[in-house]
Amino acid sequence: MSGSVYGKIFTVSTFGESHGGGAGVVVDGVTPGLELDAADIQQELDRRRPGQSSVSTPRSETDTVQILSGVFEGKTTGTPVMMLVMNRDQRSGDYGNIKDMFRPGHADYTFYKKYGIRDYRGGGRASGRETLARVSAGAIAKKILLKYGIVITAYTAKVGSITGKSVDFSFIERNPVRAADPEAAPRMEQLILEASAAGDSVGGVIECRVNGMPPGIGEPVFNKLDAELARAILSIGGVKGIEFGAGFAAAEMRGSQHNDPMTPDGFTSNNAGGILGGISNGNEIIFRAAVKPTSSISGRQNTVTLNNEAAVCEVHGRHDPCLCPRMVPVVEAMTAIALTDLLKQNAALHA
Repeated sequence: MSGSVYGKIFTVSTFGESHGGGAGVVVDGVTPGLELDAADIQQELDRRRPGQSSVSTPRSETDTVQILSGVFEGKTTGTPVMMLVMNRDQRSGDYGNIKDMFRPGHADYTFYKKYGIRDYRGGGRASGRETLARVSAGAIAKKILLKYGIVITAYTAKVGSITGKSVDFSFIERNPVRAADPEAAPRMEQLILEASAAGDSVGGVIECRVNGMPPGIGEPVFNKLDAELARAILSIGGVKGIEFGAGFAAAEMRGSQHNDPMTPDGFTSNNAGGILGGISNGNEIIFRAAVKPTSSISGRQNTVTLNNEAAVCEVHGRHDPCLCPRMVPVVEAMTAIALTDLLKQNAALHA
């Protein structure tokens, strides 16, 4: 199967490059009769689009979506839904100086080794521009999940060394960092601006919570719920690690501390992050994704050319100094896509 296709029943196939004509997605396995129009997709794309704040890339794109198939008179038909977003503000000339060299930390080198050719304009398929296709598909998945009462909420939990302590869902879309902690958000924003002013970038952590997930979803061996979510989230460019519930802190705990006691009213703690044995237990699903600093920075860096000659690289173009604020809706989208596919697999098991 192509590396551009995700899912078994609810399948998502993305296409397009950062500086090509556009990018889009084909979504198959969509529940027929689902009310859907471009506005449902657009509201999610608007959260991801570039140029929306001082802490994101200044590239100006409206990311206006077109639904080309699979919807008739405002409802899905059960056939593949194809969506397209045209690129309007690409500046390919910004990359002319590095067309014969590899950007440190970027996928240029590995793409070239795999294919023997690379699109040096922006990031090509490795660009964050590709994620608009995921967000478009995720908007459909979210609507399907909502019928089950399942709601997904992600937010920036950490930027650099600044960690949010409190969680206020209502605050997430009211600050440019998409943090859930009103006290930490301004400090996170300042740190991003300082990195940007220095021609550098900064990483962070995105936390995601899933509420309303029924118990019994996921497979016990190779297709565990946490394994499938990890696969989906780690497929997002820039994500370098993931943990569920107590996560890596579990290595320092004893079983008596980590086990979640059960009562007739439910679990009294959630160190498992809502998943036991690869199957949902009905608790809130909680995971955190570690996001690396943006690799495209303006400072001078040592690298090599296509002929393996030493060179100095200076990256121009427009890039996010921190990936987290615009990656929040991408994490939600990939979570929704993975859960929708697993729910449909579970329904097929019991059909």
